Amino acid sequence: MAKATWNGVVLAESDNTEIVENNHYFPPETVNMEYFKQSEHHTVCPWKGTASYYNVEAGGKVNENAAWYYPEPKKAADQIKGYVAFWKGVRVKE
Repeated sequence: MAKATWNGVVLAESDNTEIVENNHYFPPETVNMEYFKQSEHHTVCPWKGTASYYNVEAGGKVNENAAWYYPEPKKAADQIKGYVAFWKGVRVKE
């Protein structure tokens, strides 16, 4: 079971993550969306496509662009469509 936490809050928990480039991608239904606000930030990966980001808000703090997902990934990354991954201090433990 993989669990993503930040600032004392469980952001996501799943036993069915997809691991891509050493990142756990959590299925959307396993993510506690109450802690997420859409960001205007985007990046482009040559083989996955354009990533969208969320700001994570928990315990009165904001972690900008700490979570990302691919709403319309390229075919090679279709298995992570809509799945959420983390960085910037979010702990993911198995």
